[in-house]
Amino acid sequence: MSTNSCCSSNDTQPEQLHVAIIGSGSGAFASAIKAAEGGARVTIIEGADVIGGCCVNVGCVPSKILIRAAQLAHQQRTNPFDGLENIQPQLSRSLLAHQQSARVEELRDAKYQSILENNPALSLLKGYARFKNENTLLVQKSDGNEEELVADRILIATGSTPSVPPIDGLIDTPYWTSTEALFSEELPSSLVVIGSSVIALEIAQAYARLGSSVTVLARHTLLYAEDPLLGEKLTECFEKEGIRVLNNTQASHVSYGSNGFSLETDEGTLIAEKLLISTGRHANTGKLGLENVGVKTDKSGAIVVNSMMETSTANIYAAGDCSNMPQFVYVAAAAGSRAGINMTGGNAQLDLSTMPAVIFTDPQVATVGLTEEQASAEGIDTISRVLDMENVPRALANFETDGFIKLVAEKQTGEILGAQILAHEGGELIQSAALAIHNNMTVEDLAGQLFPYLTMVEGLKLCAQTFSKDVKELSCCAG
Repeated sequence: MSTNSCCSSNDTQPEQLHVAIIGSGSGAFASAIKAAEGGARVTIIEGADVIGGCCVNVGCVPSKILIRAAQLAHQQRTNPFDGLENIQPQLSRSLLAHQQSARVEELRDAKYQSILENNPALSLLKGYARFKNENTLLVQKSDGNEEELVADRILIATGSTPSVPPIDGLIDTPYWTSTEALFSEELPSSLVVIGSSVIALEIAQAYARLGSSVTVLARHTLLYAEDPLLGEKLTECFEKEGIRVLNNTQASHVSYGSNGFSLETDEGTLIAEKLLISTGRHANTGKLGLENVGVKTDKSGAIVVNSMMETSTANIYAAGDCSNMPQFVYVAAAAGSRAGINMTGGNAQLDLSTMPAVIFTDPQVATVGLTEEQASAEGIDTISRVLDMENVPRALANFETDGFIKLVAEKQTGEILGAQILAHEGGELIQSAALAIHNNMTVEDLAGQLFPYLTMVEGLKLCAQTFSKDVKELSCCAG
């Protein structure tokens, strides 16, 4: 008997729970796997040509390949060691773009397509979905036909799309979003980047290191939402590499002609061969018919969820960039996993209080927990210390002393509340800080731990020691 048919009078088995998931990215697949483990049959609905969502296709994977290649090119041109001769790298942007695409396809096949094909509980329905009612979706297919899909639980995991600011003339020009920048087969002689946060800064530095002349327009300052010291010091690092940073600068008009892009700005007219717009992303929720089912969104259109990924409407869940959660792929996957558990009768919650974040510039920006300003807003009296990387032995040995480590602690108890790091390979340090905060460690606890010498993460111990000592007066490998 078909698993979709009603039970006969002689069959006491309940009909299998049906979960529908709109989207096919990391959050969607993490949820699908968990829901299948919970006994559900799962239908994944995807309107795009390929599955996998943003991260593997046009986000994390291709960007990190580009960033790593650019780093190696930069190190060939300029290295800190007297005995190594600098050389001009022989660079083919076209070959690099093809290698990026090949690795993207490889990972998409291994981590998405293969899972779909080998898990009998999962099926794929191609088309764009919108809500008819709380448990019914209308799926518009590419051939124009519409299919009605009924499900017991529905997860919205539709991701996000680059936002485009309303700059006069911009929409009529061939500007880049991050997608075009990541996969371009040509290296522009000059590039203007409008944006001052994660994606903008990662791509800006990558192109500068590949050989483009790069200018960054920041509406406020770099990393405006973070601890001010991070943006200030990263700006210094960028300018040292020849990247022009224009803080508190906006474009009022953009045009495009035979000479490339022309931007009218607070700092005068800027001319560039290419223009990258990277001013954030917005949730893909506008065409889902959420108004038909009463799912609440915030003012930006992101779906409001609680710690169990539940929306305001029963049996409808959301995860990933389409929700009001931090836009990181590992948050999307964790949220999707918990949604999958909860849609099949579980009670899993997601705690983001010690969520680490990394921006893959060089030096890297890594943060976790509260800044001084955030702690103050919560009425917490804090104490903090900043350790320049020139005090970290491994940084000295590497001749890479840009940046700092900052720890924020509760003043009365010394409990660590947050860490802000700017350092080469700083992303490798932040999880230790996250674990320290998660386990309610004090700066004294952290200072008393054994850290291997010579490692960058030893800087956390040294910074913790500065709450009670002058690190410059400590011996090498001071315990």
